Amino acid sequence: MATFTLKSFTGLRQSSPEQTNFISQVPSSLSLPQRRSSLRVTAARSSPNLANRKLRVAVIGGGPAGGAAAETLAQGGIETILIERKMDNCKPCGGAIPLCMVGEFNLPLDIIDRRVTKMKMISPSNIAVDIGRTLKEHEYIGMVRREVLDQYLRERAEKSGATVINGLFLKMDLPENWDTPYVLHYTEYDGKTGATGQKKTMEVDAVIGADGANSRVAKSIGAGDYDYAIAFQERIRIPDDKMTYYEDLAEMYVGDDVSPDFYGWVFPKCDHVAVGTGTVTHKGDIKKFQLATRNRAKDKILGGKIIRVEAHPIPEHPRPRRLSKRVALVGDAAGYVTKCSGEGIYFAAKSGRMCAEAIVEGSQNGKKMIDESDLRKYLEKWDKTYLPTYRVLDVLQKVFYRSNPAREAFVEMCGDEYVQKMTFDSYLYKRVAPGSPLEDLKLAVNTIGSVFRANALRREIEKLNV
Repeated sequence: MATFTLKSFTGLRQSSPEQTNFISQVPSSLSLPQRRSSLRVTAARSSPNLANRKLRVAVIGGGPAGGAAAETLAQGGIETILIERKMDNCKPCGGAIPLCMVGEFNLPLDIIDRRVTKMKMISPSNIAVDIGRTLKEHEYIGMVRREVLDQYLRERAEKSGATVINGLFLKMDLPENWDTPYVLHYTEYDGKTGATGQKKTMEVDAVIGADGANSRVAKSIGAGDYDYAIAFQERIRIPDDKMTYYEDLAEMYVGDDVSPDFYGWVFPKCDHVAVGTGTVTHKGDIKKFQLATRNRAKDKILGGKIIRVEAHPIPEHPRPRRLSKRVALVGDAAGYVTKCSGEGIYFAAKSGRMCAEAIVEGSQNGKKMIDESDLRKYLEKWDKTYLPTYRVLDVLQKVFYRSNPAREAFVEMCGDEYVQKMTFDSYLYKRVAPGSPLEDLKLAVNTIGSVFRANALRREIEKLNV
């Protein structure tokens, strides 16, 4: 088993090297869907024409954000270069994707390991609430492995016309004028130069930073720091009879033992389960929280063998600055991971596509130069569509993840069928689900009651601990 050490988290507020092991398990061939029809748009008349060439854009990072961006750019007539260092990258990610992503991004079903139709939310006192009773027959949460999904999206971008380079982005020289190029410095690994690779430079008109929480592109434009969580995950191969239990079931554990500000999870994959947790406030204790998560699920994963260990920083909120001139950030590099749920895959892919669409539109399918006003349209559209969701989940995390009594109240609330319907409709389709005024009122009353009970229980516990 090969070993890889995480580097310091540049651009984040703290640095905490972690060590992780990985095994590459990516299918050698994945079926690709038919190419989407080309995007045709009209640019502003004031945009300068490019002489005898197409607009050239570099996408740094080959995860969901980078893959989606590169595909959209290539299909829109842009000369596209995608640079990714680790083609078999296995990010410690639960791997859950909403149903709408399967349709919106035309994902083949063979890259989805499991279709989860049942979830268990398990409280600090191990009270379990079954979630998923309101799902329709065709509805499910998809479970994917990041190394499979990421490779598939990169291959699709390449098929659409993007050039994919196995390389490490180092830095970039900023242009002196509005129409001069960015000069990228990177190391290319072509299999001929050995592990050291070959240092190269490249000139491009615009850059999309899709290089994750530890983004070098973000550092290059002074995008600012942000808080981050450490996610820690073990992939565990369990006996077949145990795996049957998790065939279409995922578990989420809450409690001070598994995380002081997040949750622990057991998510099913193709032939194993992913067991993990995360925290912002107590990063140094992450392995202790991981052990507690395993202990909470020990009877159901008994006899399992750890086949891979993964750790990675996860952003907690958008960066202070997400674009500068002809450079824009997407995905984790921009800070697009929701609080409370920790969801990031869909929002990464969606932001990559939105950013690329803005470039295609502003350049009239690669015929004209773009400027910051074109990229700002992407940010305005993103913020209008998704920022309210981030704010609501931020509030929920602050209210219900602050103490064990509050978590007990949260699990109790999740047992309500109306809560489940509203939650799943919003999650699966990424739209605000229309509610019933009467049920909304009942929910508000029940929520307030749960919070009051949580506070009362916390005071009683504090008295006992004095």
